[in-house]
Parts: sequence; C-alpha cells; structure tokens
Amino acid sequence: MVLRARCGDQPITLSLKPGSLTVALSPQTVLAFDAAGRLWSYYTHGHHFRRGLNGRVLAKWHSDGARQRRWLSASEADLVVRRAALTMRHLRSCLVLDAPPDISSTWQSWLARAAAFDVAAAHADVARYHQVYQPIGILPPDQYMALVIQVTEGCAFNTCTFCSFYKGRPFRIKSPEALREHIAAVRAYLGDALAMRRRVFLADANALVVPQRALLALLDVVEAEMGPGWPLYAFLDGFSGRKKGAEEYRALAARGLRRVYIGLESGHDPLLRWLRKPGCAADALAAVRQMKAGGVAVGVIVLLGAGGRRYAAGHVRDTIALLNEMGLGEGDLLYFSEFVPCGTPYEMQVDAPDLEPLPPPEMQRQRQGIVSGLRFGATRPTIATYDIREFVY
Repeated sequence: MVLRARCGDQPITLSLKPGSLTVALSPQTVLAFDAAGRLWSYYTHGHHFRRGLNGRVLAKWHSDGARQRRWLSASEADLVVRRAALTMRHLRSCLVLDAPPDISSTWQSWLARAAAFDVAAAHADVARYHQVYQPIGILPPDQYMALVIQVTEGCAFNTCTFCSFYKGRPFRIKSPEALREHIAAVRAYLGDALAMRRRVFLADANALVVPQRALLALLDVVEAEMGPGWPLYAFLDGFSGRKKGAEEYRALAARGLRRVYIGLESGHDPLLRWLRKPGCAADALAAVRQMKAGGVAVGVIVLLGAGGRRYAAGHVRDTIALLNEMGLGEGDLLYFSEFVPCGTPYEMQVDAPDLEPLPPPEMQRQRQGIVSGLRFGATRPTIATYDIREFVY
C-alpha cells in the first residue's frame, strides 16, 4: 500500500509492505523500518546504511567508480539511529495525509513506532536480541532476510583455517524442548516484524549434520511452532552431506527443505587439505548428486584466491572439472567468494614465501577462468557474488 503525503511543501511517499514501512523524502533520502519500529535501512545522498538486529551498521557507497564499505563504530551507529528518529519525529509533527481518517490512523501508528526507535530503544532492543540468539556467523546472500532459527549452534568441525565465524564456540544440537523455547523467544522478539521474513534458515554452520531421525523431530518442532508452509534452507559440508542418501533428502524436501548451501571452496584436494577442510572434493560431488536426486536444490560456494599462486592452477582446473560433474541447473546457485582477511590461521599460512596471495583483480580473473570452463545442460544455475563483508542480519 502506497500513500502520498506532505510535510510543508515537501512531498513524502509512504509504502507499507508485510512487516515493514518505507518512507521516501526524496530520491536521495529513503528510510525503512520493520513493524516494531526498528530502523533497518537508511539511504541518504549516496550512502546506504544497513542496520542489523544486533545493532551493527554497515555503510556502503561508491567512490571513483568503486564500491566502498565499512562498519560504523558504536557511536557512529548511534548517530544514524538518532538522525532517523529525529527525522521521523519531525515528519509526524508536520505530515498531512491524503487519506480517510481510518487509514490515517494506521499510518500514524506505524510512524509513531518508527519515531520512538531512538538510541535508548535501539540499545534495549539489541540486548533483547542477544538474549534470543547466539552470534549468527554468516548467511548466504540470498538468505539475509530469512528468519534464522538456530537448530544447532556453532560448527561441528571448526577446523577450516580461513573461517573465524564459529571459533571458540562449542557445537551444540538443541533438544526439541530447547528449540521450542528458542522459536518462541524469536517470535516474541520479532513480533509483527516476522512478516518481513518469508523463509526459514536453519542455523548454524551445518545444521543438517544432525542425524536424520533427530533432525526430522526438530523439523516437526519448527513446523508446529511456525506453522506449515515455510520453505527451509541450511548449510551443510560435503563430508557430512554425502552421508545422507537421496531418500533422506527427499524426506527433508517433504518437510520444506528447498536448498542446501555447500562450502565447496575448491575442487582441488591438495588445497582442501591445506585449508584443513573436512573431507575431499568427491564428498561434495556425492552430496550434491544425492541432494538433487532427492529434490533439493543446492548452492555451491567457491573460494577465490584460496592457496594463492601455489595452488592457483590446480584450484581452477579441478574446480571446473568438479562443477561440471555436479549437473547444476535451474534453481541451483553457484557463488564465488573472494578470500577476505579476518584474523584467521590462514593469514599466518599465507606468509609463506612460496604462496604469494592473489590481489582482488587476480581473484576476479580466477573467477572468469573457472566460469569460462563450465558446461551446463538445458538449464543453468544462477552465478553470483558472495561477499562476506556485506553480511547483515
């Protein structure tokens, strides 16, 4: 629902979607809030501020034709929230709505919640968030607006040298009772803003590693607490993924599982061993084939620049060969993710004199080299970029 309004001589466009309100003061300034009044997006004069439920704010802009980004400090994030709240308070005081009284009251209620989301409210909301969720390490880019339900916490392996998302956190599978409490807490926390979320992501790093019988019981809890019809998505490593057969994936698909994301990283086994990735390339291939045979789509993630120049040729050659055997097609995703330094053991390994890390332009050439060698059937997967620096939940 879209409504035109005025604030003095300034035209304002208000837009209501399920669970969210967007306020456009001009093409240069647009704010978005969820149904609880939480600021989650603020675009102004070429800068886009994306706020997560955990209170962190990512700023993105273009400079000299290049995409720039950085995480704001806590004080800078507070300033963004303060400016948004002041803007909304000003609008409430001067808006003239071209709408009947009963419709105007609906809009005024939404505006009131957005105007009330000041710095104190934001801090209190973040405290509630941390009572509901353990740290959410990462999601696939197409799942940033999913509803995260932490069926498990942490990573079952935690050995990959390039990953720091779950370090220092023990792996835990929730009991049905604990999961039921978690979902109830998530629902209470999000409130009406739950309408923004159209799918469920089963977290954390490899939730589907749960043995099948226990996993089905947990999915029963998800359906009982959330209601039927929610499409489900999750991560799973290839080593664990091949342990489930096509019939098991078919049973998961019947419960709503739509796509599984596999961090392949590379089809080159020597590189996988160097990265301390569990399993081998053949495991990922078997897992993908079994998932697709069971009616579940896949999202395969390739790590660009992994292993530097030492492994570059084998990485490209073997990754092409492996991807061509997977039978990827419509409904599948192929993500390319540049290696990003983030304080991991990998960064100590890359200091080896014979390794020589690849700069970003060469990582992109590596991507082009892999894509140019791919061969698909009648349909193609979606090929996209996975930039971990832009993850906001």
